[in-house]
Order: sequence, then structure tokens, then C-alpha cells
Amino acid sequence: MPTGTTTPGHEPRRSTTSLAAHTVALVDEAPELPSFAEQFLSSPRGAQLARRLAVRRMEEWGYPPASDASCTVALVVDELAANAVQHGQVPGRDFALRLTLDTAAGLVRIEVADAASAKRPPTAPPSSYPEGESGRGLLLVDVLAVRWGSAPRQSVGKTMWAEVPIEAATHL
Repeated sequence: MPTGTTTPGHEPRRSTTSLAAHTVALVDEAPELPSFAEQFLSSPRGAQLARRLAVRRMEEWGYPPASDASCTVALVVDELAANAVQHGQVPGRDFALRLTLDTAAGLVRIEVADAASAKRPPTAPPSSYPEGESGRGLLLVDVLAVRWGSAPRQSVGKTMWAEVPIEAATHL
């Protein structure tokens, strides 16, 4: 998405091609995927708000709150946001949520970023004892997502991500 600024080495250059040729090239570029991004207080209330806004965004994209797609996104957002609050909390730092809808691929990508870089997430869902009170969140994400993982956050911290399938039949 053009912002009107340039970076060194990316200055606009004069071209000898016609305006029509340039216009065709712009039309051929892929449109940006619909997305939603917001920051939340790193608290249980912030995690709850992240889930609610994810459901609202899914509804705006045509997936009603009771649809499988919306419920799946809500559960995964809830688990990743709860983990960010519980395990990734750094005093004075928020966590961020980003949703990206890719209808062509039939996926919603969920990203939750926190500021704690010292605690790295597991590469596989942990096994949990049946009587345990916690430890099932990533198991749930593993079952609901097509793919999931983590990546270092640009300045500090990490981003947990998951890609969940959306059914065309649930779309309005």
C-alpha cells in the first residue's frame, strides 16, 4: 500500500514508458487482502476484547458470529491472546492482534504479538495431563488451524500466528 514516502534506493524514477502502460501494470497488481489490526492492554480484559473485536470483524467480512468460521477464529484468538497475557506480558507493553482474510485461499490468518522475547513458544503443542487445569491452548490451536507457529517480532518480542480455514458455505 503506497504511503507517499520513499526510502533510500527506492526513489521514484522517470520512465519513458507511456502512462497507459504504467496504468495497466498497476491494474495487474494483486489487491491487498482485507485485514484488521489493533493493540490491547496485556490483561485478561484485553484478551476478552480482542476476541470480541475478532468476532465483530468476521461479521463485517460476512461470517456471522454463530458460523463455524467465526467461532473458530474466536477460539484461536482467545487462546493466543490468553497466552500473550499470561506468558508474554511485559510491564507497560501491550499485545497486538492482526487478522487477515484470504478468501482465495479459504483462510483467516491470526497473529498475536507480545513483547516478551525471552520466553519462546514451543514448536509443537505440549502434552497435557487429563487432570491439568491448563496447557491445552496450543493443542486446541493445533486442531483448529491448518498451520501455526511463531516468528520473532521486529523490534522486540514474538508473534504467534495461526491460519484457520473458512468455509465458503458459511459466508453470506
